Amino acid sequence: MKRKHCAGILLLAAVLLMGAAVLQQKSPQPTRYEVRFFDSFDTVTTITGYAESQAEFEEQTKLLKEKLMHYHKLFDIYHTYEGMNNLKSVNDAAGQSPVLVDQEIIELLKLGIEMHQKTNGAVNIAYGSVLSLWHEYREQGTADPEHAKAPPKDLILEKAAHTDISKVIIDEKDGEVFLEDGEMSLDVGSIGKGFAVQKISEYAKELGMDHLLISVGGNVSAVGAKADNTPWRVGIENPDLESAEPYIGTVELADQTIVTSGDYQRFYVADGKRYCHIIDPETGMPPEYTPSVSVLTEDSGMADAWSTALFNMEIETGLELVETLPETEALWVMKDGGIRCSSGFEFHEKK
Repeated sequence: MKRKHCAGILLLAAVLLMGAAVLQQKSPQPTRYEVRFFDSFDTVTTITGYAESQAEFEEQTKLLKEKLMHYHKLFDIYHTYEGMNNLKSVNDAAGQSPVLVDQEIIELLKLGIEMHQKTNGAVNIAYGSVLSLWHEYREQGTADPEHAKAPPKDLILEKAAHTDISKVIIDEKDGEVFLEDGEMSLDVGSIGKGFAVQKISEYAKELGMDHLLISVGGNVSAVGAKADNTPWRVGIENPDLESAEPYIGTVELADQTIVTSGDYQRFYVADGKRYCHIIDPETGMPPEYTPSVSVLTEDSGMADAWSTALFNMEIETGLELVETLPETEALWVMKDGGIRCSSGFEFHEKK
């Protein structure tokens, strides 16, 4: 009787397996799609995910694109937009009056102030006066390379006198922001894009997009894993512009984000020297410790801030700091092409 009972169980299991196979044939895995656009944060955005049809995927990613463009406008320091007070509105009113802003601007600025404290000033969203000076010289140098030059040090020091982050006054009750120093300005380049990527990743989950990879320039965020539950594999760019290899290797992501800061994309050359767009608040000059640093963690805004901070630090100092951060890892590319990683960074080096 015992053997018959087991046989009955095996027969039932076989029937269930056959039924599951039939159901699987009737419910195929969704197809993988990708969209790409270039109108947010002055960089290329690529969204890869799954849907039942191309039309469904395009409809979903259209909503993500609109949300990303909203943040692009909100954090813009060069243009104003009808019906919106953005960061340019705040900068324009510096020293004059508080500005009523969207709650997400307040959230972003609070993150900036928090990261200024955590990084001992290596990230400073109130450093806009110096960054705008470098932006001006970079624009001129790019347009006229023969006459390109770096800003004079005395002018950098003059602008740096108006970068005290304690003068960024946030009134959460009334939803207002006021810059006490009339010559200071905000620049959230160190956290803004990462903050926006984190927000649209959360929005994607609300839309039911559970298997998604979002790449906005050097900010990459994975919403879940791939449809087959294997992690996304993301390439880490090679900062050596003369190398034939575009990537130094890959990292696997699932509900994580990786952000890279480097000197190899936005820069200009003056008197034979390359000046990148990242400026160290301590010196007022582009740092020269490493060509690039990538930070792997769970929040894209934090990853953006940490990658900027680590780029502004000596490698050994940054490595020691990362080892104290929970759920955070980092990878540095050295000037000689070598690689340094924090203890928990799982990296697949290209052979």
